[in-house]
Amino acid sequence: MNRLMTLAETAELIRGGAHLSLAGPESALDALPKGHWIAGTIPYFMDTAGGVVSTGGQVFVSPLPAQGQITLAHYGADQLKSIVGNGPDNGFTVAIVPAGSTAHNTFAAEAVNDADAFLKPTVGWVAGIHLSDLGKATPKVYLGSTGEKFDDGVVVAHVALPESQLASIEIVNIFEPGDGDTLRFTDTSFEVGDCLVNGEKTNLADYVQAKGLADGKLPLVGDFGGAHINASIQSVDAAGRKVVLYAPVFTGVDYHFARPVADYGASFRERLAGYRTDGVQFSCNCILNFLFGELEGQHIGDLHGPVTFGEIGYQLLNQTLVVLRID
Repeated sequence: MNRLMTLAETAELIRGGAHLSLAGPESALDALPKGHWIAGTIPYFMDTAGGVVSTGGQVFVSPLPAQGQITLAHYGADQLKSIVGNGPDNGFTVAIVPAGSTAHNTFAAEAVNDADAFLKPTVGWVAGIHLSDLGKATPKVYLGSTGEKFDDGVVVAHVALPESQLASIEIVNIFEPGDGDTLRFTDTSFEVGDCLVNGEKTNLADYVQAKGLADGKLPLVGDFGGAHINASIQSVDAAGRKVVLYAPVFTGVDYHFARPVADYGASFRERLAGYRTDGVQFSCNCILNFLFGELEGQHIGDLHGPVTFGEIGYQLLNQTLVVLRID
């Protein structure tokens, strides 16, 4: 599996008792029977044929391991600390959260501060909508076991694995920090007014406009102990002199704007050439990569999954491809 399937094919799997993680347009997910599945809304996918936009009649199906002990649940925005706490000692948790919700903002700001967050793999994505529906519809997540859908909170599948297996999260980030200015931030936030550029107080909106970075194609890349984590620009409010981000920036972290990427498709194909796909359980890629890289119709490798409004690999990520592997 890990591919787009018709509603009839997906319903047959559900009725047969399969445990699934699903993604698709709201109209398609609404048509599915109750069963052992969780889902989020999105119409963008990297499928076997390449990048696809599907507005109905299909859902992307990722199986959850048949040998695992699986618990499905919905956590409210005030219950997010329980996600890691209730996760299995050996296994992983798949989490889907609606974009723009209270849970999305809370998870983004607080997950990295949870002392246990990096001890138990949590992988997943941020549900979204077709970009033409922005302002007209809201992303949803589904708990298939009850047939409920939500515009807030997080749906999860806790998957306990046998001791002979181990789950791990891998991140494919085609961006590297540039060698320009160093930016630091005084607050953990999605919205930034002033920041420190090479130690000097600077308005970020003024800075990105002066540097030609306001189009959002290049993310800020933070150095988290050697790991490169992106925070992408959503919008620049020139009049209000603030920048809105898709993921928060954090205090105490050095950020640089990324080096330019000449060809997204080629960059992904190069990074994924020879990539080991055995044991891959799930993957997702970012809507910003899909749009700026013009990936619709492009084949970038053998990792298939939803194209999302944000990725989860222990914490919220942007402009990143996330992979869950079981060995």
